[in-house]
Amino acid sequence: MRRGDVRAAILVLLAEQPYNGYGLMQEIENRSEGVWRPSPGSVYPALAQLEDEGLVRAAETEGRKEFGLTDEGTAYVEANKDKLGEPWAQLNREMGEGRMELRGLIAQLAAAAIQVGSAGTDEHVAQAKQVLVDARKALYRLLADDED
Repeated sequence: MRRGDVRAAILVLLAEQPYNGYGLMQEIENRSEGVWRPSPGSVYPALAQLEDEGLVRAAETEGRKEFGLTDEGTAYVEANKDKLGEPWAQLNREMGEGRMELRGLIAQLAAAAIQVGSAGTDEHVAQAKQVLVDARKALYRLLADDED
């Protein structure tokens, strides 16, 4: 999935409330409806850079590092509100309704397969495996037909 602007997302979220790094990743994923979950390798360096710029500060809270905006950071977010926007919103629009629905159907398929694996008989499991193999092949055939 394409990445949004991690820096902008962090600033927008921290303007609302303090978060730890993991909480920021989760909130971005929630707001993008699962389309975008930035990695620790993108969030923590962005936080470090924002700290270096004086826009964000870290504080130890209950043994966790929690980040919040400095006064300078709050002023920056206010002054750049339109530019920062909602970095996750564009990803949802680019993804499109059909693709979002496809993601939901994939999750439902996975849940059904897991249920068969845990509650089904050996015969059910064998049949489910074949259904999944056939579905995978059918999906790849869709792409192959597009190229003809």
